Amino acid sequence: MRIISLMDFSYRENLFSVLFILCCYLVHVSVGIDTITSSQFIKDPETLISKDGNFTFGFFSPKNSTNRYVGIWWKSQSTIIWVANRNKPLNDSNGIVTISEHGNLVVLNGQKQVIWSSYVSNIVSNTTSQMSDSGNLVLLESTTGNNLWQSFQQPSDTFLPGMKLSVNKRTGKSIKLTSWKSPSDPSVGNFSCNSVQRQNIFEVFIWNETRPCWRSGPWNGGVFTGIQIMKLSYRNTFQGGDDGEGNIVIFYTIPNDKELMIYHLNSEGILEEIWWDDQKKEMMVAWKSQYSECDVYGLCGAFTSCNSLSTPICSCLKGFDPVNIQEWNRNNWTGGCVRRKPLQCKRIGNKTTGRKEDGFLKLQMVKVPDFAEGLEGTPDRCRILCLENCSCVAYSHDDGIGCMSWTGNLLDIQQFQSGGLDLYVRVSYLELDKWRNKTIFIAITVIIATLIIVICAYITWRRTSNRPANSNDNIIGEMSQDKLQELLKFDFEKVATATNNFDLSNKLGQGGFGPVYKGKLQDGREIAIKRLSRASGQGLEEFMNEVVVICKLQHRNLVRLIGCCVEGDEKMLMYEYMPNKSLDSFIFDPSKNKLLDRRTRYSIIEGIARGLLYLHRDSRLRIIHRGLKASNVLLDEKLNPKISDFGMARIFGGGEDQANTRRIVGT
Repeated sequence: MRIISLMDFSYRENLFSVLFILCCYLVHVSVGIDTITSSQFIKDPETLISKDGNFTFGFFSPKNSTNRYVGIWWKSQSTIIWVANRNKPLNDSNGIVTISEHGNLVVLNGQKQVIWSSYVSNIVSNTTSQMSDSGNLVLLESTTGNNLWQSFQQPSDTFLPGMKLSVNKRTGKSIKLTSWKSPSDPSVGNFSCNSVQRQNIFEVFIWNETRPCWRSGPWNGGVFTGIQIMKLSYRNTFQGGDDGEGNIVIFYTIPNDKELMIYHLNSEGILEEIWWDDQKKEMMVAWKSQYSECDVYGLCGAFTSCNSLSTPICSCLKGFDPVNIQEWNRNNWTGGCVRRKPLQCKRIGNKTTGRKEDGFLKLQMVKVPDFAEGLEGTPDRCRILCLENCSCVAYSHDDGIGCMSWTGNLLDIQQFQSGGLDLYVRVSYLELDKWRNKTIFIAITVIIATLIIVICAYITWRRTSNRPANSNDNIIGEMSQDKLQELLKFDFEKVATATNNFDLSNKLGQGGFGPVYKGKLQDGREIAIKRLSRASGQGLEEFMNEVVVICKLQHRNLVRLIGCCVEGDEKMLMYEYMPNKSLDSFIFDPSKNKLLDRRTRYSIIEGIARGLLYLHRDSRLRIIHRGLKASNVLLDEKLNPKISDFGMARIFGGGEDQANTRRIVGT
């Protein structure tokens, strides 16, 4: 028994040693290397990992697919950035990546057949392949270290810092992004993205095969003028234009102190700016090329402007009418618009003349049309050059680009709320006279209205000048001056980013004030954003009233105001987000009202009553809501009620029990 026990122990010890050595070898092969040589290869499921651990090269299967591919991913296999054999998948797990006898990097199937190769010719020395920290897989000469091939020169659907997209002006050969056919099929899809230079104007395009479906607008050396909202970190990191060797290139860099952002062309033809959320361990979208229908190239046809906030979204430029009014009224805008009055420009010899001179109508903050011709010059020079050319139908100017002019149809104009450029559209003097008359009429109307307001204000002041001021009047005056200073101010770009540029999928509802959107701030907080509609029946008075009333109120049964945005024509209020929306959505929904048992209903009633008691008696100001209804009672995640919408609320004096109103309010 003693001898058998010792032998058994020795056998187990030897077996453990063999297994330990084997495990160490496997770990070394699959994790510890970043280089493939002629004697060291990887086989499925082994990988190469960059030294910083961010990029991995190896075998993977897409979601809902059993095919095997060789590619590179960033952070996790949910973010594949490059695929070698995208059009020739492996059917089993017997694939190998190695250096061939000719020095090329190759992918072999189980029968040792080459299904993909780097295809470098005339290699005269030994080679190695390395996974770099930039996400670039390179093939190097072992002796000299010269770069023979790199994955950055054959991109798939992802644009990385340091990668160059390019088009050769002479040969037309391009390095471009190409989409996957579908999320489960990485073979080359219908969409591509590359840099384009037309008439000295540099832009980025997305193509559906040969048709453009999106463009960035002209590049001015710092920003793409046709992109309204994009993360600020991209500014001044992009570089583009002619590289001096006949190539039109674009590339970008990320400073070391900034988070890595990459650009991904998805299978639907949308370019996304994405980043890795280390806490959630998933990719987050910071920007995408298509937020609304207006981002689709040429949606509205020639001589039109697209505005996602208007109804309908397409409109003819000033001085133009729809080509086919019946189709236009059916929301088929592709036929575009046509000029109402012909231009008067005539050419005699080398001189341009006319009975009366054509002029220009100005469009502000727009994505300028496609097919611009670039020239150097000041804004005044741009205007003169356009007037002297009978073919010129519009011009624009940017400090980084100079003059831009158009001689054909004006296509793919988009109206922005901020950013963009000013476009000057050439029209007949007859149109100018009409718009001048309208302008004069509007100016006279405004002057008369202003005089009436001043006179009425003076009369009111005379009547009330002898009335003693009460403490509440002082409080209101104090709040009117300080109300915006006490709130967190948001700029428009931050709010637009939080709502994916006010995407319809984030719209929570519509009120008399305007639409309400759900937003997510960079720190992860969810907010509700009330956006003042220009067509609102309420407007600025209700906006300011809500700020005055609610910024000084603090109660668990009143919705909390987080901040505001007042920028140009934009006026928005930001509130804490209520995930269960409003009380009416429970009461009038047969499937939801069952959730409101007797105890919950009592709790909601009690909370509303406590909120009203605070407004009427316990708050610093005495507030009468004047619009309390089920849709203005919001519910948090625990169904606690919070009163909202103070746009029509009335502030009473300390001793007042009733007051008069000149406006009909409420429901």
